[in-house]
Amino acid sequence: MKVCSFLPAATNMIYEMGLERYLNGVTFECPSDKPKVVRTHLEGRNISSAEIETFVTESSNMGKSLYYVDMELLSEIAPDLVFTQDVCDVCQISTSVVQRAIGSLEKQPKVVPLIPRRLRDVYQNALTIAKELGEEKIGLDYLASLHKRVRAITDKLREHQAEPKRVMVMEWLDPIYNCGHWIPDQISLAGGVDMLSNPAGYSVVTPWEKVQQYDPEVLVIAPCGFQVERSIKEIDQLTSKPGWSELTAVKNKAVYLADADYFTRPSTTLVDGIELLAALFHPQLFEIPERCMKKVVPISDTELSWV
Repeated sequence: MKVCSFLPAATNMIYEMGLERYLNGVTFECPSDKPKVVRTHLEGRNISSAEIETFVTESSNMGKSLYYVDMELLSEIAPDLVFTQDVCDVCQISTSVVQRAIGSLEKQPKVVPLIPRRLRDVYQNALTIAKELGEEKIGLDYLASLHKRVRAITDKLREHQAEPKRVMVMEWLDPIYNCGHWIPDQISLAGGVDMLSNPAGYSVVTPWEKVQQYDPEVLVIAPCGFQVERSIKEIDQLTSKPGWSELTAVKNKAVYLADADYFTRPSTTLVDGIELLAALFHPQLFEIPERCMKKVVPISDTELSWV
């Protein structure tokens, strides 16, 4: 069976389950050395958060997709199965664009959309992938290991009667976006509560004044698609705002930049994100996992080697 994954989350899960032998094509963002079938018009552009927001908005208003398919490469691969998504047309290529692209193929592959809204849906997607590849037992065993890791966190929080921290996870810097979809589930399991979030829904522009009024105890900044190094370049968009130094999170030195893949990418690496958040919310109970050490940095340290 020849498979193409048109979203990095599916590619991640395929590799994590040891099923990459089925994979023949991926997207430009996928952590894989397989042929890149899906590209984006934003590739290679060194532009700011505000410029990205403008480009995305203008493309949407004109009915244009940010992504396109290398049809010559796709025809050469001739996949039997294609994984795609219908959650966010900004983050990844949509199923409708994929359907139009494959319409001209001589052999029509099966298209399997993955549509996660909550964390439980992400788990189900992992099982769906394993089933479609004829490897259901591998999927079930993998999910069991993930649930065990999450239970270790929730059990410790319960054992120590840890009070949930008032937190905010920020999905974009300029303009500020709250977090949505499965991220509130991650926050809850890690021992926090984000009253600015939108569970199972899209993140939305959130006025700075609303952030000030909410006054989070812990602030995690993870702009969608950005790694820590990229976010640092624009952190002054926040730190220069009026009242920044008065936030409880700032006073407590509990403001962190983190790689977005732990939160905005609906892969089972979201469990890594839960473990990371638990350490940021309750450092007296949890340590930052070693694999996450270079993926998160306190704001107070940004003047060091990260810059």
